Amino acid sequence: MRDFDFVSPTKLYFGKGKENGIGAIVVSFGFKKVLLHYGSGSIVASGLFARIVSSLRQSGIDYVELGGVRVNPTHPLVRAGVFLAHKERVDAILAVGGGSVIDSAKAIAAGFYYDGDPFDFNLHKAHPERALPIGVILTLSASGSEMSSSCVISDDATSAKQGFNSDLIRPVFAVCDPELTYSVGKYQTACGIVDIISHSLERYFSPGEIHELSDEFALSLIRHVVETGARAIEDPNNYEARASLMLSGTLSHNGVTGLGKRVGMPIHTIAHGLSGLYPSIAHGAGLAVLIPAWMQYVYAFDLDKFAKFGRDVFKFHFVDKEESAKMGIRHLRDFFREIGMPLTLRELGISDKDIPRLVDMITENGTRVVGHSARPLDSKDIEALLRSCL
Repeated sequence: MRDFDFVSPTKLYFGKGKENGIGAIVVSFGFKKVLLHYGSGSIVASGLFARIVSSLRQSGIDYVELGGVRVNPTHPLVRAGVFLAHKERVDAILAVGGGSVIDSAKAIAAGFYYDGDPFDFNLHKAHPERALPIGVILTLSASGSEMSSSCVISDDATSAKQGFNSDLIRPVFAVCDPELTYSVGKYQTACGIVDIISHSLERYFSPGEIHELSDEFALSLIRHVVETGARAIEDPNNYEARASLMLSGTLSHNGVTGLGKRVGMPIHTIAHGLSGLYPSIAHGAGLAVLIPAWMQYVYAFDLDKFAKFGRDVFKFHFVDKEESAKMGIRHLRDFFREIGMPLTLRELGISDKDIPRLVDMITENGTRVVGHSARPLDSKDIEALLRSCL
């Protein structure tokens, strides 16, 4: 096990109706004026926006709003948010939504104290030294951004989609009411399930000792999400299933399932290329195509861990390690299909002609190797992997 520092400052308010007390929560942290950041009009139509505003007003909290966050949040809206936050002199950001809204809020928070372009953080030209506090009301179980240190933003002008990490942008609190996810459709729910699995799967397959405690956390979480995810798809109003998914999403990306390891996220890196090129591609959908393909491409280089994955997640007990590894990959792929996920790039609208550009984007014109486990991927590997997904 490697030495590590673990930071988890987020206070979690979990349960039915917790969002109705958002005003008192904000007051307890000493904030007086917040930037209320959200996506489309769905929180208005559902009545959630009105409940939040009412609670804020009752607690004497002033607010200014900025909506319009889309899937794969964009650089221009972040800049607009930084400008608005300065103009209105807010002292915190309240993000209401899923990972896209939270990541947009994180970028605004980091950009608030930075004189340059906030996208510099995503391009790794600068590192945040200070950030506005962020609070979250979560409406989608997926990214785990409500407790993570990561922030992924897209720039449509360059087709770049990149992330950065900083403990400064971990939210100070997150309000998680599973009932707020009842209205999330099956496709979005499935995308979230895949994203949750990927966060722990990529940590599990990161290099480590043979018996890492974090690996046991990761495998147990993945197995639990496979079981409860299917129930949430079948019965959208199943509180226990929705609650399990919500908590799993949070724990899958707060660092617990990768403690003591040097974590790499190669599948996420490749998936960012897909939605960078075509922003309409949902992150989870891209991951559903790439995860089984990546596993198939590299399993022979880390056979013991892949065999353990198949045995622990899907309960195979083959003596032959390769058979266990292959069956684990096959069953995960079948599970993605069962919950309605695409399994080929063509289903995402990506064709053979897009492959060269994707390879250049992902590998930065052949200068970047996507490293992970015992099998780093250069431009030729990325091309071969993508073509296997067509």
